[in-house]
Amino acid sequence: MKNTPRHSALLAGLLLCAATLAGAQGTWPTRSITMIVPFPPGGLADLVARPVAEAMSRDLGQPVVIENRAGAGGGIGMSVAAKAKPDGYTILMALSSLTVIPEADVLLGRPAMFALQDLRPIARYTADPTVLAVRAESPWKTAQDFVNDAKKRPGAINYGSSGNYGTMHVPMEILAQNTGTKLTHIPFTGAGPAVVALLGGQIDAVSSGPATVLQHVRAGKLRVLGHWGNGKLTAMPELTSLKDAGINAEYAQWSGMFIPAATPEPIAQRLRTAARFAAQDARVKEVILAAGSPVMYQDSADFEKYVQADAKRMAEVVKKMGKIE
Repeated sequence: MKNTPRHSALLAGLLLCAATLAGAQGTWPTRSITMIVPFPPGGLADLVARPVAEAMSRDLGQPVVIENRAGAGGGIGMSVAAKAKPDGYTILMALSSLTVIPEADVLLGRPAMFALQDLRPIARYTADPTVLAVRAESPWKTAQDFVNDAKKRPGAINYGSSGNYGTMHVPMEILAQNTGTKLTHIPFTGAGPAVVALLGGQIDAVSSGPATVLQHVRAGKLRVLGHWGNGKLTAMPELTSLKDAGINAEYAQWSGMFIPAATPEPIAQRLRTAARFAAQDARVKEVILAAGSPVMYQDSADFEKYVQADAKRMAEVVKKMGKIE
């Protein structure tokens, strides 16, 4: 094809754009980054996000600032992150409710807050089974005590959660489904407010990540009756799993970092490097372990497979739960 002045000008323009983009990505970031936490302070996502953000700030040379955007079981903040400009300046620290909310939107026939493919997994930080926590003065000493009482008094025992179909709601519904019991669900905006309500006597129980309740257990204010996993928990090695107590109920609450799916690859890889730096940082490990959730890091490729498998499992759980307005 003949090289006309028009073709030469177009080629020069394309080269200039490519050079500008490459230069911008090479010096990225040039300003602060917002890490959206889709829950109030005090819950697992917030407990993980704060030390991770501090470590990433050191690695990236720019502040990573936490922004709590609570509501709809985490859906509001997740939606904000999914729809953010894909320039690397908005990232998300999510919990496993991220795989549930799109399925709930379909079930309820409501406009989707976001689609799972709108977000790209970058790093998993924790993956803990939730624990069943009640006040220390409650009459239940074991998980079986709790279930037996629930069978005798359908609907009389209530529990709090971070919102419909959230990471505190789903495990309690799995427990109720698999034990033939009826529990009353009271949604809050996040784990922090739900635990405050439990401490204050407004609700009877919560299913929460160990990190959210551990300090209150150690202070003698809360008692844990069992956990939704297998084997022993690092933070509570004396705690029996529900499975070992003869109760068929399993669930894991994970935390992980995501970015808008269209984020340019060089920026995504720089964030991946910073996320890995944070996972390996001694201060991050110390803070998260002290809170009750040891770091269980997965890099982006393995985390993406993990998220897809979790989404498949949770789709079946949501179908069994049915419509909850």
